Amino acid sequence: MKKNLVLIGGGHAHMVTLANLHAFIEKGFGVTVIQPSEYHYYSGMGPGMLGGTYKPDDIRFATRRLVEAKGGRFVLGRAYRVDPGKQLVHLEGTNNAIPYDILSCNAGSFVPRGMIQGENRNIFTAKPIEELLVAQERILELAVAGRITVAVIGSGPSSIEISGNVHQLCRERKVVMPRIQLYGGRRFLSGRPERVRRLARTILEHKGIEILETGYVRQIESGRIILENGQECQADIIFPAVGVKPSPIFARSGLPTGPDGGLRVNEYLQSVGYTNIFGGGDCIYFEAEPLDKVGVYAVRQNPVLYKNLMAGLEDRPLEKFQPGGTYLLIYNLGDGDGILSKWSITFAGKFAFRIKDRIDRRFIRTFQEI
Repeated sequence: MKKNLVLIGGGHAHMVTLANLHAFIEKGFGVTVIQPSEYHYYSGMGPGMLGGTYKPDDIRFATRRLVEAKGGRFVLGRAYRVDPGKQLVHLEGTNNAIPYDILSCNAGSFVPRGMIQGENRNIFTAKPIEELLVAQERILELAVAGRITVAVIGSGPSSIEISGNVHQLCRERKVVMPRIQLYGGRRFLSGRPERVRRLARTILEHKGIEILETGYVRQIESGRIILENGQECQADIIFPAVGVKPSPIFARSGLPTGPDGGLRVNEYLQSVGYTNIFGGGDCIYFEAEPLDKVGVYAVRQNPVLYKNLMAGLEDRPLEKFQPGGTYLLIYNLGDGDGILSKWSITFAGKFAFRIKDRIDRRFIRTFQEI
């Protein structure tokens, strides 16, 4: 009986595995990919899509087409729970379960919505990426009628990129420029290099974006933003950009997790509790050295994950993952403005954005062509 490899998600950490799917098929292994969309969007270009720099086809991979073209099986659905004892992946909203011999998880992350009370069609998160398209349409719909207020809540890279690209969207579409407010907690871009903080502040304030450092947001409700000090503010469009958390599938499945809820893996990107479960990207907690939730680590995990999935199926020794050193910080602040920082080099401007644009387009083109 042939062994089955099941992949949850076709994200950044599974790109090399997907590109080499034929290698598994040719060796007689079955391969199934589970994903809630036929496409995987590259999150690093999401804010640029919001701003209008990119169209959806520019920033996504046709996962289903790739999998089926290489002889694999694509399942359109959301993995809800793993049963490691019976070696089954249960799908959300159905009684279907998919068996596996080796399981690899690239289930991604989500923006916590715990501060949001009730339903509101004008609240948007950066994940899933498709939501930014809906946000784009809604901003333009409201801004045509007059000046609106757009609030971005968060103090990280996502918040500055969304703020700057909302500005670009409205400038290029020639609608009334919104009042854009960035709620930066108690310290704008906390934890980032000081020069990066200063450059980001200068660029955003030059665009007229207000940076508020009056405290954290406690609650969002029906267009109201309530701060921890009790102060209330109003906004027409709200983007919670408060960081990301790993998919809840692992805690739900009783698998060993890290303090962030991510699948706890060892130096082989292998679950510390089950030797036939692997993972990469935002959804894991790398036990040896907790990693930032940035795409560069998923990209670095790619070849190791591919080799270890094949080795697991063939009962061969596994390869260790080395996270590597310092990574490039590079942000798209809209209107062709960017910030680049690595080692002692930090600069901002059009050239910084062009470098990011070139890197991103080259990365996605590589896998789109596959």
